Amino acid sequence: MNRARRESLNCLNADKETLEFFAAQEQSRPSPVIPQLQEKFPGSGGPSNRNRSKSLAYGLTWAQAMNGRAVTPADIFGIRNADDSSWQGPWVNTNNNAAAPSGSGAAGTDGEEGVDPHRLHHHQGLLLDSGLGGGGGSIGAPVGHHAKSIAALNAAASAVPPVVGIVPDTPKLTTMTWESTLERSIRSIVSITANHVRSFDTETSGAYSATGFLVDAKNGIILTNRHVVSPAPILALAILSNYEEVELKPIYRDPVHDFGFMQFDISKVRFMQLEEIPLSPERARVGLEIRVVGNDAGEKLSILAGTLARLDRQAPEYGQGEYNDFNTFYLQAASSTSGGSSGSPVLDIEGHAVALNAGGASKASASYYLPLDRVKRALKYVQAGEQVPRGTLQTDFDYFPYDELRRLGLKISMEEQIRRQFPNETGMLVVKSVLPKGPAADQLIPGDIVIQCNGNPIANFIQLFTVIDDSVGQNVSLTVVRGSNSKMLTFDFVVQDLHSITPDRFVEVGGGVVNELSYQLAHSYGQPCGGVYVATSGHMLASASAWRKSIIVAVNNIPTPNLDAFIQALCTLPDGARVPIRFYTLQKAFKEKIMIMHVDRHWHKCRLAIRNDKTGLWDFTDLPPPPPSQPYAPATAIYPTINAALHPAPIIMPSFVAIDFHLPFLVDGMKATQFYGTGLVVSTNPPLVVCDRDTIPISIGDIFITFANSVIIPGRLVYLHPHYNFVVLTYDAALLANTPVKPATFSNKPLTQGDECYLVGVGTDQSPVIKKTTVSNVGNIGTRECSPPRWRAMNVEGIKVDDPVGTQGGVLCDGDGLVQALWVNYSSQDEKGNDITFMSGLDVEAVTQVIYPFMRGEYPRLRALDVEFWTMRIAAARSLGLTDEWVQKIESDPNSKHTLLYVLSLLDTSTPCSQMLKVGDIVLELEGRVATGMKDLERARNVESVRMTVLREGQVLCLIVPTVPLLGTDTNRILAWAGALIQMPYKAVLEQVSNVPQGVYVSCTLYGSPASTALRPGVWITEVDGIPVADLDEFLDAVHHHENKVVRSRQGSVCEVALKRLSQVYGSKRLSASLLNHQHILAHPEGLPANHGHAHTNATTAGQAPNVGSTDIHPHDTTAPMHAPENGTGPLEVSQSPHTSAPGSPMMGNSDDAAQSQGYVRIKIQARNGTVSVIAMKLDPIYWSTTQLLPEPESVSGWKMVDVL
Repeated sequence: MNRARRESLNCLNADKETLEFFAAQEQSRPSPVIPQLQEKFPGSGGPSNRNRSKSLAYGLTWAQAMNGRAVTPADIFGIRNADDSSWQGPWVNTNNNAAAPSGSGAAGTDGEEGVDPHRLHHHQGLLLDSGLGGGGGSIGAPVGHHAKSIAALNAAASAVPPVVGIVPDTPKLTTMTWESTLERSIRSIVSITANHVRSFDTETSGAYSATGFLVDAKNGIILTNRHVVSPAPILALAILSNYEEVELKPIYRDPVHDFGFMQFDISKVRFMQLEEIPLSPERARVGLEIRVVGNDAGEKLSILAGTLARLDRQAPEYGQGEYNDFNTFYLQAASSTSGGSSGSPVLDIEGHAVALNAGGASKASASYYLPLDRVKRALKYVQAGEQVPRGTLQTDFDYFPYDELRRLGLKISMEEQIRRQFPNETGMLVVKSVLPKGPAADQLIPGDIVIQCNGNPIANFIQLFTVIDDSVGQNVSLTVVRGSNSKMLTFDFVVQDLHSITPDRFVEVGGGVVNELSYQLAHSYGQPCGGVYVATSGHMLASASAWRKSIIVAVNNIPTPNLDAFIQALCTLPDGARVPIRFYTLQKAFKEKIMIMHVDRHWHKCRLAIRNDKTGLWDFTDLPPPPPSQPYAPATAIYPTINAALHPAPIIMPSFVAIDFHLPFLVDGMKATQFYGTGLVVSTNPPLVVCDRDTIPISIGDIFITFANSVIIPGRLVYLHPHYNFVVLTYDAALLANTPVKPATFSNKPLTQGDECYLVGVGTDQSPVIKKTTVSNVGNIGTRECSPPRWRAMNVEGIKVDDPVGTQGGVLCDGDGLVQALWVNYSSQDEKGNDITFMSGLDVEAVTQVIYPFMRGEYPRLRALDVEFWTMRIAAARSLGLTDEWVQKIESDPNSKHTLLYVLSLLDTSTPCSQMLKVGDIVLELEGRVATGMKDLERARNVESVRMTVLREGQVLCLIVPTVPLLGTDTNRILAWAGALIQMPYKAVLEQVSNVPQGVYVSCTLYGSPASTALRPGVWITEVDGIPVADLDEFLDAVHHHENKVVRSRQGSVCEVALKRLSQVYGSKRLSASLLNHQHILAHPEGLPANHGHAHTNATTAGQAPNVGSTDIHPHDTTAPMHAPENGTGPLEVSQSPHTSAPGSPMMGNSDDAAQSQGYVRIKIQARNGTVSVIAMKLDPIYWSTTQLLPEPESVSGWKMVDVL
């Protein structure tokens, strides 16, 4: 309290005790409450008590007068006029038998000029009418409301009868404290964890945490930020203060302002009483002490203090292309909020929310709060179940102070009128930007000063948008001042529905998501609303480099101005076709691109999703299947003529092809999805192409082969070498028609150090590259184990040449064009885990072992030792116990390199080969001959076991070591479950584990999925709900067993909510008992039908119940069986089982598993280092169904995707 106020109380002869009381009250306004007053003024009547009572009245009246206006005791004590029985002031009469009024008071009237209604509301309802009056009675005649001075206040107060005492039954007066306020408010605040299950609009898929608070306890409505509720599909949970968990349903998100509402089923809260926080935007004022309570920095509950410093800050900007609020003021304080506190209430000391925490500065302590004026308006519509009217002119306004307005053309006379009309305003609204093709386009321009709306002066956002929001579809007029000549112009506009330019649909296509360009993004980039926006590219759009934040203009030369046109164009494209796509990026809207897109209708589903605001979910509808027409037709190409001076390039170039490889899923340790390189045609009958494993690293994906830079046809993988760096492809030769494809010819002479050869390859522009060079070295190819584990070359020698030229790939050949080695690219990682590549030659002898059997019509049947070898110098072997006798034998061998092979690592500890050999074994002989290099391992290629002599710990051992077959394939089955890509562990994983766990391997988790929040790639799932799993079949069985338990659990089946949904579908019609027999509600976990949440409709025929969309069914209580009347025509009823415990009872049924009833599954996982842990993961069968990828020889890709029911 300031000095002037304290001195005013001294002048009124208030004693020290009274001063201390008012000093405390000044920091916790509004007025004091009765219990404290009783403690301050005990006893019966007397002069002292009267003085204190008058001092109380005068002191508070004077304090409020010092605050800028005259306030009567009626304002403070809530004295009612005799003829105003409807108004109950802050103090409620608790003495029903109060004495009749004594004395006469000045007559008062309501509606005094200059009284701020917000200030009256600030006190209303917070104090109790104690019935102060003579002899313990109530106050007499009311005091007037027209006091204009201290003298008037004294005169008014003199009419108040002296206070004789406080009635005994009056409650005690207590002072509000932050401790009591926070203790009460915390019960209304929840911690929110949510997942964007799809990328959409401004949002990207993934998990996040935030805060919300209860604003309607009866209906379970929670207020939080718009960027928490999100326009995208989400699944959210709320953790209450007592750590109960409830599911949240988004019911409203504002298109522009940063607020939204979520709802939960209050019947699911068992162990606490729900309380709501009142919204009081009028309480916000500069200097107000506040507390921000929420999930700051993910800490579940943090309390941050601050003081409101500004009420008119511009809306914070979070970056171009992100969600940004505009056309509103923000409040500011230095409370240092951080991530997770979004949606926290900004509380005053009485527990009222004065604002909503929204954001903060990254390099300062400033925090930004959204005012609650528009929030309160929206809440009323939401509570009534109506759509919140929101209008727009597609115009961004800014608030300029008067000094800047003068520079924009505002005349002094106009400013004087505005200041007189709005004395508390310090500026006016100015047009900041106008979107093209919007309602105000070609009329308003940036710099226009808005002075009137519909003929009424306006000065701030609330005044303007109150009119706009209430005039959707109607005409409004704006009067603006434009230019230095202060020209006044009036424009008429039709207010557009803001919801109509806020997308609520998207299309899933080829693993990507597209939706119409929203007002948010259009505003951010200054583009017109509409157009097909790429929220995430996925497999199909990425093939054309149409990345996120691209706008698709046309597909296959069909314009796509909106989402419906895009769907129509998409339905004309056959699977596997390559079509042109025209698009531009929002960052460079002036620059269009045309690329070739590969149509994918076999790896991913193609479907339309529409937001359902009643269920809070999105309803999916599959798009029509692609047309059956053949996407490829035979074509003939002619190879370009090559200058003869580039010999031997003219011989080799007709054998080169370009290869593109696109991965639909990140499995087998892949981190990228697009690869390209050079292939070599080695046979035309049958058609065979060889390329390196850096071009085609795994077996799952789409392969495209380009001949003569002219004809593109699909390819298919036939052999994937597990050790050497090459794969073998085939293609449909009929698609090449009369194209003169020439297979390469191999040389029988291997390259050795010092040999001259020609490096012939293909450059990045597909032009020939040739250089005559010399072999500088033939040595081991060394690659590191990668993270995540992926294929790497081993047990092979590479050919190095002097000064190689840069190519995408090629060959090393002699002067006659005979191929002696493939020039291939190797991929590995350095010691820091960074990906590296290098080129080296691969002897054709390793390739022909696979090619020749295929040319004979046979499948290659090769074998190998399943360990990794490296070479060791003889000097090092001596230190390990190698005898002179063995040294002489090795050195005397004519092919000896004076090195020895030794076992570097075991590739699979479960194979017989790995059980026979140990790391560090030095190989002395292989099949009875000295083994000194990698080529000596070829002796094990065609035998089931090999005789080996090894040196182990100083002892020479003779072993018969089994070999393993080289099957030419790796992964042959992928399971997609809960957003995790699960497979059996592949070879690159097995080589990095000493003891392989019994289970299935998590290769990848998708953003926004349940797996992304609980699992991490690179672990084994060994148990599901206590059931051990050793392979994919056992895993599916365990998952199905869990689903059945969820169906049988207490809250996993039919509930009154489901019946309510059914009644909404059929209106007033009665539901027969046969309905459930047709719908099988219990046939799927959590009460969902077997279509996993993909809404579909079927025609209703006689005797057949209509289909019910899965989003209309919600699990609740299986212990409440359904009954139908005997005649089968009456409504369904839910009866309570006599054995069912009450919802809040600690004695629950035996089938009540809390985890299962909330959709959780318990999973035991094991990491590569052997660490075992158990997690609980909440499943989501609506957005993440279970599918599996299986080999399909008849398909173009060699794979097919099937649903797992």
